[in-house]
Amino acid sequence: METRAHKVRSALRRQRVTINDVASELGMTKSTVSRALNGYPDISDTTRLRVREAARSLGYRPLANAQAIRTGRLRAIGLVLQLNEHDRHRPFLADFLAGISQAASEADWTVTVSTAASDEDTLRLLCKLADEHKADGFILPRTLWEDPRIAFLRGAKVPFVLYGRTRNSDGCAWFDISSEAATQEAVERLFALGHRRIGFVPGAERYTYARLRMEGYRAGLQKCGLAFDPDLVSEPALNRTDGAASADQLLNLATPPTALVCSVDRAALGAYEAAQNYNLQIGSDLSVISYDGIEEGELVTPKLTTFSADVRDAGRRLTALLIERINGAAPENLRQVLPATFVARGSHGPAMRTPAELATIISNAKRQVEE
Repeated sequence: METRAHKVRSALRRQRVTINDVASELGMTKSTVSRALNGYPDISDTTRLRVREAARSLGYRPLANAQAIRTGRLRAIGLVLQLNEHDRHRPFLADFLAGISQAASEADWTVTVSTAASDEDTLRLLCKLADEHKADGFILPRTLWEDPRIAFLRGAKVPFVLYGRTRNSDGCAWFDISSEAATQEAVERLFALGHRRIGFVPGAERYTYARLRMEGYRAGLQKCGLAFDPDLVSEPALNRTDGAASADQLLNLATPPTALVCSVDRAALGAYEAAQNYNLQIGSDLSVISYDGIEEGELVTPKLTTFSADVRDAGRRLTALLIERINGAAPENLRQVLPATFVARGSHGPAMRTPAELATIISNAKRQVEE
């Protein structure tokens, strides 16, 4: 005699939509539908979208365990976030994760997120997650010029994509924003406004973006016919305190710059403090253009002129690239670089002071403090 529980299970089995149902609805083969749902690169974007929409409409959901056994994949994306990074508290993180989660959900993938306290801890977690097969591949944010995470995953033959670029690009897929082009544009904009002494506050050299933005600064000078002066490049700065110290270093030159380009917004906010100490008005006495687009830049007076990137979109794009990489696409075919967006605000303007006039104002401010 059939039990009630057996009847319920039988009803549920009859109601469950299978991949055959989706294939029949679309008039496609089961193989095509399967490859489209799993993001294989040989399936066109149009077909992939059509299959996913039909699957959602019919209520198809793959059985994760059966799929993992059949394909050897969990349909899981791995991400290790390092809590000692300089921008760990930014809205960047929430937007970045939202983009990843949205794209993963739309593709019926999951996201495995771990947090690490140091470079060593990050490597330990990557090794652990890979060995225990907790993820099919990894997104690596905030790339380094010499990145041990890349070396490990490359050696372990675990798929990965980079948010950023790196020195050795062998086997690397990435999505990045051309911050070097943004930094060059910043120099060119300041030059067009009459600035001829343009200082630069770099980021930490271990990060790839810092090297690229330095290249952009030098390229901008060359484009404008300005000689590179190493004295106009301060010590690296990634936060307000160091940014204030770096700006102070440049403003105390015998011939100070009339404008600053900062590698990150947090350092630029420190430049505001340094300027205030010398009674300099940002935007008129001293122009500042930076990069990142953090919310704090809108809270200072005048608001910070910067370049920004859509990090939610970056998360979505990286997820799509990683799924393609996991499904066998060559990394050399999975490289995207987009421009940053210029956000014009009040911290930059025409050169209103000569370097000599700035030096006099700064000297007088220092004398007042001493008295």
